[in-house]
Amino acid sequence: MNPTRLDHVAYWLADRDAIADFATAQLGMHVIERTDAFTLVGSDARRGKLTLFAAEGPRDRGALKHVALRVSRLEGDRQWFDLPEGVRIGLVEASTDVEHDIDHVALFSADPEATAAEYASYGFEAAAPGPSGAPRVGVGGAWVEFHPGDPGDPEKPLLNHIAVLVDSADEHIAAAHDLGIEIDNVVDAANTYAVFLRGPEHVRLEYVEHKPTFSLT
Repeated sequence: MNPTRLDHVAYWLADRDAIADFATAQLGMHVIERTDAFTLVGSDARRGKLTLFAAEGPRDRGALKHVALRVSRLEGDRQWFDLPEGVRIGLVEASTDVEHDIDHVALFSADPEATAAEYASYGFEAAAPGPSGAPRVGVGGAWVEFHPGDPGDPEKPLLNHIAVLVDSADEHIAAAHDLGIEIDNVVDAANTYAVFLRGPEHVRLEYVEHKPTFSLT
């Protein structure tokens, strides 16, 4: 498995418009796509995005602690935003060629070190701890961190999935079969082709291929 970039983080939300409105008003993002099922927001359609799926509430935070976005310069004092339905978004100052790209996703884990090691089977790179000191793995210059806590297995989780970009979804379907990793489903959409896998501690991972006809902006 060889993911090249952290593509998006997807939430289940009872009120997706509230989060989309915040992202567009406060985070310099725009609505890339809106359907009956989801709203996709980001500053660049080919970089880190947030996908907001419509779902019944209330939602359980489960494994998701927060998502942090990268900015070249922090403006003002606020770095963390606690939003409705348990959504927590932070801003991290770091070198970036795209403002508000995803810097890292923080997950709760019953055993952070062991979970970080397990992610290597899913194509994530071993990485030294970041500023938080939590174990983490890398993908294309972004990270997934593992913080002590109970991820649980809620019936209505806040986190839908974490998506990474790949060159070929079919190659990752074959790799999952070879490794004995459970395939949740395969989705052939207008702009993307993706396989969803069951990752460690009940976190769904999407391996998404942008089709040559990819037209989102």
